[in-house]
Amino acid sequence: MTTYAAIDVYDFDSPQQEAQYRGLIEELRCPKCQNQNLAGSDAPIAQDLKQKIYDLIKDRRSDAEIRTYMQERYGDFISYKPPMRPSTWILWFFPPLLLLVLVIGWFWQSKRRQVVARGQGGVTVDHTATALTPAERAELDRLLSQAENIDHDITIPKDKK
Repeated sequence: MTTYAAIDVYDFDSPQQEAQYRGLIEELRCPKCQNQNLAGSDAPIAQDLKQKIYDLIKDRRSDAEIRTYMQERYGDFISYKPPMRPSTWILWFFPPLLLLVLVIGWFWQSKRRQVVARGQGGVTVDHTATALTPAERAELDRLLSQAENIDHDITIPKDKK
């Protein structure tokens, strides 16, 4: 069996036009595939967009004009590099702000742990504690010896056979 792949063959007037075409189809996103650029997509709409980009390049349009044309029709989603405007501020500023908050939180938490480890965390230790009385010491020894004699095996008695 043989399989056939769709291969785009376009005739350009110059190597600059071909480079412009390749750059644009790598930069623009396929509206159907969502996380794939036009160069890697075989969706029918991607084929149509590649043809339109080719036509616009042949009309001697600049990269900016072609991007504007595509963004007017498909929105900011079409570009992997959305423009900086109020509607896209969350895309541009949220990741760095989140990273900054996480780094500050990490430093604050590590500093807090250092303070607590040094005993400067506002916790006071009562150094006036007295030693155990002989009765308390005997009770403690009795509890410890009981704990040592307890069988800590957690297997079921049937399994011991």
